[in-house]
Amino acid sequence: MTDPIIGSLRVNGATLHYEVRGQGPFLLLIPGGTGGAASFDGIAEDLAAEYSVATYDPRGMSRSTLDDPDAEQHVAEHADDAFRMLELLSPGEPALVFGASSGAIAALHLLTTHPERIARVVAHEPPVVEVLPDAAEHRALIAHVQDTFRTQGLMPAMAVFAAGLKKDSDTTEPKAELKLPPRAAARAEQTMANLPYFVGRIVPSFMSYAPDIRRLEGLSDRLVIAGGQDSRGELPYRSAAFLAERLGTELQHFPGGHIGLTTHPAEFGELLRKALRASI
Repeated sequence: MTDPIIGSLRVNGATLHYEVRGQGPFLLLIPGGTGGAASFDGIAEDLAAEYSVATYDPRGMSRSTLDDPDAEQHVAEHADDAFRMLELLSPGEPALVFGASSGAIAALHLLTTHPERIARVVAHEPPVVEVLPDAAEHRALIAHVQDTFRTQGLMPAMAVFAAGLKKDSDTTEPKAELKLPPRAAARAEQTMANLPYFVGRIVPSFMSYAPDIRRLEGLSDRLVIAGGQDSRGELPYRSAAFLAERLGTELQHFPGGHIGLTTHPAEFGELLRKALRASI
């Protein structure tokens, strides 16, 4: 295993920690949820045999610090952070981009605002609930999560959030998702440290984001929407499937559930390679 090149990038209101490995076509990995660059530990090294792989901690997460810790977060600003990464690490060259969950939402916005910089985007389960016919129900869920967070605290809010994401009558999926590889389990402390920021700042902003469907339709030849094989019926999967349908593209299935890149890294990485090769 080779050590990554580590650096920092100053952006508007934040300083971003980033890591680069390998050589080849440039591939930017945008993490989601409470994950930072470390959430790609299971796949980054293997991908680096074929690509120049860059990933980073999104602003406010892990080692990427905010000038104002209480600043509201916006999808457009997070997408601009990704664009600044491309400008620094892959100037002038169209890049490959993978985004997971909220990172997939940032990747979608990046594609619509800077298509000239993008060769291909693979977006895994972006929870763009505003595209769903029952979006109002999910707006109510997000409001309930925020109210619970303010009045009862973090863990009750997470319980409300997790229940809202699950499919009806699902009692088995959480048990399956607990079987994490050792390196992922070792990140639990950092994950917990990031949770308040995720629940209080990222969830309300990203899950109220409405993608520009018309713009994405014109760019759909550069976009792969993916869903987890084991997360059918869950809210992020439903959002991804509905978005793919709206764009007239086929939803590609990756192993595992919403965090399949963590629970099934080898299989996930191989399918990601196949999705990316179509653009080279």
